[in-house]
Amino acid sequence: MAVVGVLALQGSFNEHIAALKRLGVKGVEVRKPEQLQTISSLIIPGGESTTMAKLAEFHNLFPALREFVQMGKPVWGTCAGLIFLANKAVGQKEGGQELVGGLDCTVHRNYFGSQIQSFEAELLVPELASREGGPETFPGVFIRAPAVLEVGPEVEVLADYPIPSNKVLYSSSAVEIQEENAVPEKKVIVAIRQGNLLGTAFHPELTADTRWHSYFLKMARGYGEWTSNTTVAVSGVDLSSDKQTRYDLPIFR
Repeated sequence: MAVVGVLALQGSFNEHIAALKRLGVKGVEVRKPEQLQTISSLIIPGGESTTMAKLAEFHNLFPALREFVQMGKPVWGTCAGLIFLANKAVGQKEGGQELVGGLDCTVHRNYFGSQIQSFEAELLVPELASREGGPETFPGVFIRAPAVLEVGPEVEVLADYPIPSNKVLYSSSAVEIQEENAVPEKKVIVAIRQGNLLGTAFHPELTADTRWHSYFLKMARGYGEWTSNTTVAVSGVDLSSDKQTRYDLPIFR
């Protein structure tokens, strides 16, 4: 059985492990640097990014995580995990937080607002649908979600989301910057890929749709090199199957 590591310091690591299980893949909890030596791919889940960063620092995980990324091993960050993987983050709490880095992008930590401004939205995902089949949209669950403000030339944008023209682009206790000369609608990036790294601002693990997990598993199987354009099976399980009848944890459907 294939094995994927899931950083289990805080946040939705159990939900990722349950999603992997539905695809016939074993997810193992990772909390210590030496555990990274036993896996070849890693998911950094959503959660409270500042808390996760403090726990990672306490367990001396940052050097090992950076080495894991630099070795070219596939890593997927969701929500807070996306912030971890970004080379630069804005909108952080005073003093900032340590980052793993690797994704050539700038992320706004709480771009969409506070907890009460969390929302769900159907996202257009043509690349995901092309690779994994299924509908052209994906149910995005945004919980105190970040967004990608800028990407480098080697970063592939996999999904974006339209926002009102008066959306705050950057805010802190001292300053608030809004878009000037705004057009009626602007799109902000919410899913990206750069080589062995994948980042989503939303929470696929909280939905019944496992296509993002399937997409990442293919990255893990081939270190980012696709062997075909068709959906493959992992441990005998068809990753494109819509017959998802058993759920280990509560999810949005």
